[in-house]
Amino acid sequence: MTPRLDDLVPATLRRRWAAEGTCPDLDLYALFRTRRLAAPDRIAVIDAAGELTYAELDRLARAGAAGLRGLGVCAGDVVGVQLPNGRDAVVADLALAALGAVALPFPAGRGVAEATSLLGRSGARAVVAAVDHRGAAHARDLVAAAGDLPGLRAVIAAGPQEPPPGSVAWSRVLSADGGAFVPARPDPDGAARILVSSGSESEPKMIAYSHNALAGGRGNFMATLIPGESTPRCLFLVPLASAFGSNGTAVTLARHGGCLVLLEHFSPRAALAAIREHRPTHVLAVPTMIRMMLDHPDAGPMPPMTALVLGGAELDAATAAEAGQAFGCPVINLYGSADGVNCHSGFRPVPMSDPGPGVVVGLPDPRVAEIRIAAAPDGERFGEIIARGPMTPMCYVGAPELNQRYRTAEGWVRTGDLGLIDADGRLRLVGRLKQVVIRGGVNISLAEVEHALADHPGIREVVCLGVPDQVMGERLAACVVPRPGHVPDLAGLTSHLLRQGLDRGRHPEHLLVVEELPLTPAGKPDRNALRDLLLRG
Repeated sequence: MTPRLDDLVPATLRRRWAAEGTCPDLDLYALFRTRRLAAPDRIAVIDAAGELTYAELDRLARAGAAGLRGLGVCAGDVVGVQLPNGRDAVVADLALAALGAVALPFPAGRGVAEATSLLGRSGARAVVAAVDHRGAAHARDLVAAAGDLPGLRAVIAAGPQEPPPGSVAWSRVLSADGGAFVPARPDPDGAARILVSSGSESEPKMIAYSHNALAGGRGNFMATLIPGESTPRCLFLVPLASAFGSNGTAVTLARHGGCLVLLEHFSPRAALAAIREHRPTHVLAVPTMIRMMLDHPDAGPMPPMTALVLGGAELDAATAAEAGQAFGCPVINLYGSADGVNCHSGFRPVPMSDPGPGVVVGLPDPRVAEIRIAAAPDGERFGEIIARGPMTPMCYVGAPELNQRYRTAEGWVRTGDLGLIDADGRLRLVGRLKQVVIRGGVNISLAEVEHALADHPGIREVVCLGVPDQVMGERLAACVVPRPGHVPDLAGLTSHLLRQGLDRGRHPEHLLVVEELPLTPAGKPDRNALRDLLLRG
C-alpha cells in the first residue's frame, strides 16, 4: 500500500508561489508538451543510440504511458525506475508523468536488498529495471524478490537482452498505441517524483516532490545559470536517477526546453570526449568526477561552456580554479540536498582568501528556497540551517519519524547543518551536525578536517571518516588521492593541520592513500567502501 504523501508546506504558500509565477502551475508532462509543440524538431536527448527530437520523445512517452496503463498502472501509483542514463530513463519519467503516477528512480548499480527496501516502503506497484547493467541483472533479481513485495504488480525489463521469465519486456510496453492515449492532469502541487537520498541514514531516505517543486523551485535554480533566452544543453555525468539528476527531465527538458546529453556510465575519457563532440553548455557532475577528468591524459583545451555545476560535496578552491581554467568557464559548487535546500554563488566568484568563518556557499534565492538560521547555541554566532520555499519537498515517504525530526509545523526543513548569514547576506556553512566522529567523547567535524586538508599541496582529494576503536570509540581516518609526484604521510598531514590552526585532538590517526576514490552508484565518494579498505588494511 502506498503511504500517504501529505504536503507539509502550507497550501496557502504553495498557491501564492503559483499565483506569483514563481512556479509554472502545470504538471510535468503538460509542461513538456508545451515544449514539444513549440519546437518539435529540437533535439531533446543525445545518448549512445543517437539523437531524439522532442516529437520523437513525445511519441515514445505516450506509447509508454499507454503500455503502462495496460499493465494496470494508475494515477497516484508509485513506480520504481532502475535504469542507467539514456533515453529509456527519460521516456519512463515522461510516461509516468503523463499517467499521473509517481516516479521512484534509483541508480542502476544499487543492490537488490536496497531496491527491495525502497519498493516495499514506498508501496510501489511496478518497477522498470535494466536486464543487465555492467554485470548486474537488476530485472532478474527483482523478479526473484517479488515474493517479498506483495504490492508489486509487474517487473518491466529494459534493454536489448532477453527479458527474464516473469517480467514484461519494456519493448512490449513501448509498442502500445499512444495515439489514443489521453494524459492525466494531476494537481501541480501533487506528488510527481520520490527522490532517494544517498546520505548516511541506515536506509536511504525517500522524499516526495511535487510537479511545482521540481519544475518551479528546482527549475528556478537552473534558470539562474542560463544566460538570457538561451536553451541549455546539459551533459549529465551524474545518474538521472539521483537527487541531483532530478534536474534532468523535469528541469532541463520540461521547464527549460533544453537538451540532455547522457552517458550510460561515467569515465573521465568518455566525459571529455562527450564535451568535445556534443559541446554542452552545462556539465553536471560531482567534484570527484572533475578531479578525475583534470588528471586524465586527454584533458586539454575544451570548447566553450557556460558552467560546470557540481553537487554532492565541496570542491576545494585550488581545484575549482584549476577546473575553471581547464574548462574555460565558471565552476559553481552547489550547497543542497534531496531534503530540500539549495544555495550557490551563481556566476559571482567567491574570494579565494575569504577571512570569515566556514565556507561561503552563496546568496539564498527565495524563488528556490528561503534560508534562515535557527536559534544559535549559547555563545555561538551560528545555528542550524533551515529552509523553505518553492523547491521544498512535500514529505518523507513512509517515515513519519523523519517528518517529525526534520520538518517544523510551518513546513521548514531542518538540514542538520550549521551555518550563519553574514553581513553581505551570504550563507556560510560552518559544519554538519550529522557528519562527526566522536573520539573519546569529543565531536570532530569531518567537514572541518576535510576543508583544512584540501589546501595541502600534495593532496588532490580527501575524504575523512571514523573507524571503530575499542579505547576511544572512534578514531579519525583520512583517505586521500595524492597529486602526481607526492606521497602523503601522517606526519606531513599533522604539520599541515597545525599550520592551519587545527588542534591535535582533531588530527587523523589513520591514513589511506588510494589512486582514486570509489564512487557510489549516485556518483558520490563511497565512504563504506573506504571504511572497508581501512579495516582490511
